[in-house]
Amino acid sequence: MAASSANQAPKAPSKGGRLLRVFALLLACGLALAGGLVVSIGPQRALSLLPLGDAEAAPEEATADAGPEAAPSADTPAKDNVVVTPFQEIIVNITATTATGRQTSRFLKLNIALAYDATLPGADNIETRKLFLRDSFQEYLRQLNETDLQGSIGLVRLKAELLRRARAISESDAPQQFLIADLIIQ
Repeated sequence: MAASSANQAPKAPSKGGRLLRVFALLLACGLALAGGLVVSIGPQRALSLLPLGDAEAAPEEATADAGPEAAPSADTPAKDNVVVTPFQEIIVNITATTATGRQTSRFLKLNIALAYDATLPGADNIETRKLFLRDSFQEYLRQLNETDLQGSIGLVRLKAELLRRARAISESDAPQQFLIADLIIQ
């Protein structure tokens, strides 16, 4: 009797067990996809994609359907209120790595301008704190490596960091974006 049970092959999983494994795999993939979406676009935008039917969504939809004469949303300032203020040319040293792995110094030349909404509270702080903004930008730029500025993602990160610093120093959400006229690494 013991010899006959040793010769038997292990039982294949039942159909219900296979369905449970497939469902668990699909659930894990769906959760990973949702997590990636939240990380890439942020939690607020991810929640705005869900049709929750809350009361806040109805007024936004009403203004969006009202046509071109509708008031601009909080995210996009009206074009008449946008002020562009240029900064003096910034030249700093950044580090770079040669092909042999040696650390070297490079020059970064940057000409930028800040576009901000003059109607938002705290917008007057931008012009009065312009020297503090420039100092903060130089402090950040000196910490960069040459690889930090490579490709389009490098420009996006640079603009985002400069915008974050501009909003912090001006204590306002008035700064909207940075315009880069020149970015030269030599």
